[in-house]
Amino acid sequence: MSGVRSIDTPSVDSEVGEEVRRKDRAHVFHSWSAQAEIDPMPVAGGKGSYFWDYNGKRYLDFASQLVNVNIGHQHPKLVAAIQKQAETLNTIAPPFANAARSEAAQMIAEVAPGDLNKVFFTNGGADANEHAIRMARSHTGRSKVLAAYRSYHGGSAGAIALTGDPRRWESEPAIPNVVHYWGPYTYRSEFYSQNEAEECQRALTHLRDVIAVEGAHTIGAIIMETVVGTNGILVPPDGYLAGVRKICDEHGIVMIADEVMAGFGRCGEWFAIDHWNVAPDLITFAKGSNSGYIPIGGVIISETIAKTFDHRPYPGGLTYSGHVLGCASIAASMKIFREENIIENARKLGEDVIGPGLRALAERHPSVGEVRGLGVFWAAELVTDRKTRSPLVPFNAKGEDAAPMREFADACKQDGLWPFTHFNGTHVVPPCTTTADEAREGLDILDRALDVADRYYTGDDV
Repeated sequence: MSGVRSIDTPSVDSEVGEEVRRKDRAHVFHSWSAQAEIDPMPVAGGKGSYFWDYNGKRYLDFASQLVNVNIGHQHPKLVAAIQKQAETLNTIAPPFANAARSEAAQMIAEVAPGDLNKVFFTNGGADANEHAIRMARSHTGRSKVLAAYRSYHGGSAGAIALTGDPRRWESEPAIPNVVHYWGPYTYRSEFYSQNEAEECQRALTHLRDVIAVEGAHTIGAIIMETVVGTNGILVPPDGYLAGVRKICDEHGIVMIADEVMAGFGRCGEWFAIDHWNVAPDLITFAKGSNSGYIPIGGVIISETIAKTFDHRPYPGGLTYSGHVLGCASIAASMKIFREENIIENARKLGEDVIGPGLRALAERHPSVGEVRGLGVFWAAELVTDRKTRSPLVPFNAKGEDAAPMREFADACKQDGLWPFTHFNGTHVVPPCTTTADEAREGLDILDRALDVADRYYTGDDV
């Protein structure tokens, strides 16, 4: 399979692609990149689970771009909804009431757990997390926020401080009073656990210990990705989120569920936390709420926290809070999710195709140390030795140290699959609208690309 396909791909012009590349290299400053060491691929278009370049090469999008195109590329109903709203009203300031804004907020509140019944709209996920901790601090009068080490909460000043992975290092010193703790991760347990039950109990004990030494009366919030995303698709063991909820209730701490990546169908539910029937105090969202068609995000707020600001102004706002094009796209997207049974498709795809398919790959490829996930939110962790669980590349690898993962990703791309890789893991995170045949196509390409990772395997068990 060459990965070069012309079926359903509009005519493209390689010369236009080169002009796009030239302008990009001359004027665009890219995020998280050494500018002289990158050569971004010009993209001509996309449809459904695929996108293509100006040479007509089509890629199966197993990354959903940045795990946000949950409804697929160019969904016609969503495009039409944005066009219709643009014909009526493109923008209106936050102090006004607007039909699109009201409808989106109502629809989100209707599917949110517990008494989360109000929505504060933001421009995206990072500022949603910024505002969530601001609400928690203002509500409790306490300044400390606990966040996990294996986490990513966004690139803005406060969100990067919450982030536990190395991307925060160059932004330090950051905002004060953020304390990091270890969340559960049975495969690489910080607590020497042998199974999920032990990991749950020991991770909760660790969290209690951190709260004790930091002073519960100083802690306003605990923020966590319900299912850790970029840092490994870490599904919490049963009982962990309920345990965190109990700890928060005991100490008057606000529980914030960061569902920016895990929410809106990605884990086979409206919100990932629904898997465990736990209601946090605040939920942050963005990405899959409208598949990134228009930048938007938000915070879903419990009645208790919302009442804090009944007669006291909330100390925050954004020019584009509740942007009508973004809100119209959320409302339309949620209607499409229902009409086309997209959440059910995501759940079934994980249970019947992706999960079993990845486990079969693990049987065939010694470099696959573990697979884990829910819905269309999966990861395969790659190792050089299954017994020692030595990662395929070192933690936060750069340059030649990262070569094995680069070679693996290149093999995927050459074969027509666009992967999502981070550290020593490859994520399987296609759109929630992906068909079973498309998922199997992607798994077949992964099967071939994993031969690259197997060449680096040094264990004596093969």
